[in-house]
Amino acid sequence: MEFRQLEAFVNAVKYKSFSKAADATFLTQPTISAHINNLENEMGTTLVNRTGREITLTKQGELFYPYAIDMLHTRSQALATVQAQCEAMDGVLDLYASSIPGQYYLPRLIGEFHAKCPKIRFYVDQSDSKTVIENVMSQKGEIGLTGYKMHNSLVYEPVFMDELVLIVPDTEKYARWKMGSTVSFRDFEHETFILREEGSGTKQEMEKAEIHGVPVFKNVDVIARMNSTETIKQAVAGGLGISILSRMAAGEKEETHRIKYLKIDGLDKKRTFYMVYSKNIRLSPIAEAFRDLVIDYRDRNWQQDIGRFM
Repeated sequence: MEFRQLEAFVNAVKYKSFSKAADATFLTQPTISAHINNLENEMGTTLVNRTGREITLTKQGELFYPYAIDMLHTRSQALATVQAQCEAMDGVLDLYASSIPGQYYLPRLIGEFHAKCPKIRFYVDQSDSKTVIENVMSQKGEIGLTGYKMHNSLVYEPVFMDELVLIVPDTEKYARWKMGSTVSFRDFEHETFILREEGSGTKQEMEKAEIHGVPVFKNVDVIARMNSTETIKQAVAGGLGISILSRMAAGEKEETHRIKYLKIDGLDKKRTFYMVYSKNIRLSPIAEAFRDLVIDYRDRNWQQDIGRFM
């Protein structure tokens, strides 16, 4: 039994596809297939079902999968102990992120981590907050970044803050309001809204938001739901409707001057985004090093984040 066979098996299960596992690990699909075939031949059993659009685990595969992960982690721990240098670490770090941290926060972290650990390669999967948490819980990835908390089997490390703002097209209709100015929700409550999809942390926070103690967003007129903040911004710029987004996504200044964000009077909705990982499973050395970097980055920037909302 070889570690490369275990890696191929674990990644094929993570991505439910030989081709996606190959892309994520920078190998070819035939190589992934060959490694898994050799592993199954050595074990004398079939580990994955190859019928259908996605591969699934057999009963034997379900039993073996946690052992495979444990063996790979043990190897990584042993190498890290001997080498004891981030520069020497080699492998692929799987990261799962929801829209806001995935687009506006994670790229900076990856850049810093790459500078310290240049041999590490990255596979980043961006989805909604609910999917991120499910992927971490099912061990598809060790670390996620999300704006929503659920399931107490995970650790939720707060890493940065943001707030919900209203975005509107930069047209004559909204000309009396400058970028970042405070407005009354009554001026907008009868307009059509473009909202995030089910499972989005932004949507969850918006539904819980209150203005002077009264929930106001649950009954707005919704013309469209979209799973991309950038698509929502383009739709707002095109006049389809207005929306509620994180301030980080709205931007301090749009170069095209096609949208602007406004603060809603009485809406005290600060958002905390979290780094999530399992309480019960020890992180691999690569994931552990990344977690430590994120915490260090948070500690260096947390007061600056808080200052933005004072």
